[in-house]
Amino acid sequence: MVKKRAKKRTEDYKKQIGQIPGALIYTGKKSDKDFHVECFDYTKDNIEESVILNIEDTANYKETDSVTWINVDGLKYTDQIENIGKQYNLHPLVLEDIVNTTQRPKIDEYEDYLFVVLKMLYYDNDENIVIEQVSFVLGKNYVITFQESEGDVFGTIRERLRLANGRIRGLKSDYLMYALIDAVVDNYFSIIEILGNKIEDLETELFEGHARENINVEVQQLKREILKVRRAIFPLREIINRIEKGEHPLIYKRTITYYRDIYDHLIQVSENIDIYREMIWSLMDMYMTTISNKMNEVMKVLTIMASIFIPLTFLAGIYGMNFEYIPELKYRYGYFVLLGVMVIIFVGLLFYFKRKKWL
Repeated sequence: MVKKRAKKRTEDYKKQIGQIPGALIYTGKKSDKDFHVECFDYTKDNIEESVILNIEDTANYKETDSVTWINVDGLKYTDQIENIGKQYNLHPLVLEDIVNTTQRPKIDEYEDYLFVVLKMLYYDNDENIVIEQVSFVLGKNYVITFQESEGDVFGTIRERLRLANGRIRGLKSDYLMYALIDAVVDNYFSIIEILGNKIEDLETELFEGHARENINVEVQQLKREILKVRRAIFPLREIINRIEKGEHPLIYKRTITYYRDIYDHLIQVSENIDIYREMIWSLMDMYMTTISNKMNEVMKVLTIMASIFIPLTFLAGIYGMNFEYIPELKYRYGYFVLLGVMVIIFVGLLFYFKRKKWL
């Protein structure tokens, strides 16, 4: 399985070697899901929710007085992605980064739009962390999001738009992108909480001395999950910091405060990740200590048994020699005396070890 994953990563990298800059090469996992584009076009008083079947229709929302959120699912359909790029005059390198799912979280500033890439994290049905790339294109009155497949953490944003909850329907597209990014960051907390619970359960199990045989595998798996989460989250701080301290005309001053709140959340998440990372290393040390203690217990028992039988073996060895003249051999009760001495030595050593608390 490890070799297959390594081979898959190698093949993905080879696809990009020597390609023309701006070439659209999908590097993610092939999905059987159809290409799907949903649209939320809204003002403070009205909202229109629809599914876009003709990609050319997306251009109708480029220059309107309303705010539009276009969500695109299906990055493997590169022709459709390229078509959307033509409708909104997106740079070829932007389109290349959209379909390259190995892209590091980043932000690129252009004259008419902002391009942001980040990682969306969630657990699948098998409790494995799924890392999905989400790309944002922020324009004057629109936000376009690109996802690898259907299913995301934006359900609450959709409901807020439909029900006009909060201030989202009354503000511009920069606030809409803030709300979407904030939903992704809020979901980081649930991921971190689940990881923390797993680490604490393993720590309790190791501390109580009830460690299972394959617990080291679970510790290693948690270690890999922490590293994956760390790689996905840490670069986002730089992105939000640039938005907060930048002066791009698409980001209004009244929205900067909200982005600053996201940055505070990311700092908190990052601190928790660092703490859990240290706890994982401590779990490895605790596991090795537990194994060592178990080995020491076994060695202690074996040493005590050997210590008990050393004098008994010594006596048996003396009277097992084939010398003709051994005084005690002619004694009528010598055998029983020797057995009695052995029993006394055995009981005496047990009592001594017990007083020393070695048993």
